[in-house]
Amino acid sequence: MRPVPPESLLDHSSEPIFIAAPEIIAWARATFIDDGASLHNEDHRHLMHASLGALWTNVSNARAGRSIVGQCEHGLPPLSSWQRARFEQQLVGWFGEVPDFVLTFDARFCAEADDVTFAALVEHELMHAGQERDQFGAPKFRKSGKPAFAIRGHDLEGFIGIAARYGAVEPGVKELMAALSKPPLFSGRDVAIVCGTCEARKAA
Repeated sequence: MRPVPPESLLDHSSEPIFIAAPEIIAWARATFIDDGASLHNEDHRHLMHASLGALWTNVSNARAGRSIVGQCEHGLPPLSSWQRARFEQQLVGWFGEVPDFVLTFDARFCAEADDVTFAALVEHELMHAGQERDQFGAPKFRKSGKPAFAIRGHDLEGFIGIAARYGAVEPGVKELMAALSKPPLFSGRDVAIVCGTCEARKAA
């Protein structure tokens, strides 16, 4: 079933809350990452070997005038000794370990989002959970054989207004146009198949 945030996060209490959400990771693996996943994406293959943690929160977040409803971070970013120890203690308290990546989601937004929007949001954050590349573009690995994980930036950086005025002149716009000219791989119905909420609605 599609994970849903706890009711305790949906009121408008001023108390900031973060709650570990292992159900999001289990759903993401079964939906996008694992071999045979319902909406499998080969771009996430390296995450089969990653430790992932997820959080629901009721804390609003914004950047540059835009609401932020999802975020992907390194499990333990570079910090001073005390900051690192304090942060590590918090992560272990939430997840029992320090994950390679931590995904955080706005509980109120996710509770109201339709199935396609929710799936796209979770997969968007998974796309940020990337693997380092060498100078030739090949994936990098640690000495242990584990992928070298890194935060991946967006493929496209630009402005809709510039594309409207000048066409596909900014990086990634031509590739985006080519992708949009094809039908999507998955429809709302495909997403509904892996969502218990949709199946319950049909049965009602």
